[in-house]
This record gives sequence, C-alpha cells and structure tokens, in this order.
Amino acid sequence: MKPETKSQASKRVKADVSLSKVLDQNEKVQGLVEEAAEDLSALNNDLRKKVAASAPPVAVKNAIKKSEAAEDKVVEAGEKLVVVNKDLAGEIDQLHALHEELSTTHDQADTSRHAALHDVLTDLPNRALFYDRLEQGIEQAKRHGWTLAVLFVDLDGFKTINDSYGHDVGDSVLKTIAERLKQNARADDTVSRHGGDEFLYLLMSSGDAVDIAAIATSIVNLTKDSCDIVVNGKTIRVSVGASIGISIFPQDGSTATALVKSADEAMYKAKREKSGYAFARSATS
Repeated sequence: MKPETKSQASKRVKADVSLSKVLDQNEKVQGLVEEAAEDLSALNNDLRKKVAASAPPVAVKNAIKKSEAAEDKVVEAGEKLVVVNKDLAGEIDQLHALHEELSTTHDQADTSRHAALHDVLTDLPNRALFYDRLEQGIEQAKRHGWTLAVLFVDLDGFKTINDSYGHDVGDSVLKTIAERLKQNARADDTVSRHGGDEFLYLLMSSGDAVDIAAIATSIVNLTKDSCDIVVNGKTIRVSVGASIGISIFPQDGSTATALVKSADEAMYKAKREKSGYAFARSATS
C-alpha cells in the first residue's frame, strides 16, 4: 500500500468530518421523527376514546383512518432512519480504521526512508545523503557564485580507546562526538558519518579561508573535550582529538567525489603534521 499523501489525508479528514456531521444531523432528525410518532400516536388514542363514546359521522372515521395511516408511515420512517444511521455509523468506523491503517503505513514509510539515509549508530546523515546534499550544494554554488567547503574529520586516538575499552565504549564515544558536531553545525550545513571514526562536514556559503579555519579549529577543540562513558556503573573518562582536511569549491574540485577526495588527502597531511587541520591547496604544494 502506498503511503497517504498530505492532499489525500486532507481530503479524507474533510470527508470524515462531513460524514460525522451527516450522522449527527440524521440522529437529530430521527429524534424529531420519533417524537412526532409519539405525539401522533397519543392524538390518535385520544380520538379513538372520544369516538368510542358516541356514534361518529363517516367523515370523522375516515379522518381517523388517515391519521392512523400517517402514524404508521411516521413510525416506519423512524425505523428506516435508525437502520440508515447504523449503516452510516459503520461507514464512519471503517473510515477511522482506514485512517489508522494509512497513518501507520505513512509512519512506517517515513521510518524506512529515514533509516535508508541515516547512520544506524549516530543517526547522522549517511554517506549517500551527504553526497546528495553536496551535489545539490554544488549546483546552488554554481548558480549563485558561492563557495562551499568540505571538511574531512578523522578522530585521533580512537583506535586506542576501542582496543583498550571495547567496542561499546568506542560506540559511545562516536555518538558523543557526533552529537557535538551536529550541535556545532549551522542550519544549512550537513554533518555526516562517513564510516568508522570518520565524519564529513559540508559548509554552505563558507566564506573565506579565515572563516573556514575558525570553524575547523572549533571542531578540533570540541572533539578534545573529554567523554564520560558509564560502563557497568562506573564512569570512564576518555579523550580523542581530530585531524581535518579541507577542500573548497571550485578550486579544489568541481564534483562531489573530487571535493571529498581532496579533503581526504588534506586530512592525511594534517594528521602527519599534527596541525589540527590542513587545506587541500597546501596539501598538494
């Protein structure tokens, strides 16, 4: 079953509300019909008593017969209206059930879509989503004459933590660093887990090299802050660092693949020189 669109959901809600109003109106009419039937029945009973007390003319007898026939029709109409209201109530129940089914399907589709585009451990955008946003960013940069930057972030000392304390502690460190990177990102930027202990950072409208360097420095500093990890009721305090390679569009690459490759190469230069960060231009000079 295809997920319900917003337009379909809006139309369904309107139809549901409309049916509910019709049912409410029908129930009011049913009450009026039943009330009229009771009044007519009481009137006919009263007439019969009066007629029984004296010999009525033929015209009165005919009027009573017509009144009784009218009473029968009103009662019959009330009974049919009860059936119609029950059927209508059943239709509304079915609509509610369908609504719940469609809502569940829609939620499941959203969940599946999110899972396909986000990292399981950190919930950051995964590599596929990052490349998609980077390609869109490049197109925007071309149209508007913007610059954008790709930062390739590799954690220093993570392997030692993983080997010393185990993968559970290592995973907790990755989640902590991922949350810090996400909190540090601007609204238009994208932070992604590239794999292992590597992250990619897309800076839209990045400004000049000084601005980019300032952001890279802040990322290095926030990764250095200690991570307090609770294991078996005890707190373990560990720290990592970061080496960052920076590539800038368009001078360091005109495609998403080229920009990530240039940033990756610059990251290794930063790691070798223990400089915190390095630009792709200096990495190739």
